Amino acid sequence: MGEGASMSEAGWQDFERSLDTLRNQSRFRQLQPFRTEGLELVDRAGNRFLNFGGNDYLGLAAGRSSVPPPSAAAVASALVCGWTDQHEALARQIARWEGTESAVVFPSGYAACSGTIAALGREGDLILSDALNHASLIDGCRLSRAERVVFPHRDVESVAEVLKSRRGQFARVWIVTESVFSMDGHLAPLVELLDVAERYGATLVVDEAHASGVFGGTGSGLCEELGLKERVGIRIGTLSKAVAARGGFVAAPRIVADFLVNHCRSLIFSTSLSQHEVRVALESLERICGDSEARMRVRSMARLVRERLGIAAQGLEVDVPIVPFLCGLDARALEAAGALREAGLFVPAIRPPTVPEGQARLRASLSAGHEEGMILRLVEALLSLR
Repeated sequence: MGEGASMSEAGWQDFERSLDTLRNQSRFRQLQPFRTEGLELVDRAGNRFLNFGGNDYLGLAAGRSSVPPPSAAAVASALVCGWTDQHEALARQIARWEGTESAVVFPSGYAACSGTIAALGREGDLILSDALNHASLIDGCRLSRAERVVFPHRDVESVAEVLKSRRGQFARVWIVTESVFSMDGHLAPLVELLDVAERYGATLVVDEAHASGVFGGTGSGLCEELGLKERVGIRIGTLSKAVAARGGFVAAPRIVADFLVNHCRSLIFSTSLSQHEVRVALESLERICGDSEARMRVRSMARLVRERLGIAAQGLEVDVPIVPFLCGLDARALEAAGALREAGLFVPAIRPPTVPEGQARLRASLSAGHEEGMILRLVEALLSLR
């Protein structure tokens, strides 16, 4: 026990037992310092790894200098004095991109997801949440005062059954889903969910974090790709993946945006984004909207990897730049990740509780910055694990 701990050693024993359990299950996690240089990660020993672990889908982050400029910190929350003309310009640009009346910018994607769901789900409401939703959405559901029902992954019939039997008990019903699920590369059945939502007077809220930049004519996400933007009024996104900046956002009708500004605790009580990150996001959005080449490239890379690995996918799922390589056992996933590191490739091992029990995996994230030779090197290494 380190100095400064106020509790007696006996008081920490349950913490130690919990950590020992994780070690025995091959689930103990530790922070690992890396330096990012373009498409590579460099550890403290100077070892270099081709990075297949990030979410820089369009390669915008890899193309920037690894040394960040001064932060130009906001120094206050948005409602105090942390909201500048540049923040306002970013919110307006996001609203134009998403085709909504308004947009709200958050300090992180996690804050956008958790805070929005927590604020929208009020007492007397019902939230229906997909079983494989991201932790930020799950936490938002738990923080809300609404009743919560977790429905089986992508099971539209289950949603319909709940609404058919219980819709009249609630003032509002929110159906919450990711559009692209971050650990499986699955696409949500958005058309079918919308049909059910509209039939029963529910509101679909879609997190486009892993679809932004990849899908849609202007890269705004799967809702755009499927022609659903006018039907999905509330969409959550992040600026830290394909946009290669930092922060999150909600694109929505003005009444929803105003409600969040006045009731969303993760927005009201967080320091605003730095002006540097706002400028980076504005520049990236301009590039994403005006250039589809990187978007088409990363989607073609995704198709290539799935084809070479023999991974079946339905429809647009072949284009998702998230490729899971299932290992089953936690220890097996760690061994596989270690073997790839020996080959100079960084592909993270994903274990429960991030994924369900018995479904530990490697999660390869592809980028438009990867060259075909790099992709084939990844494929060859993964095939060697079988």
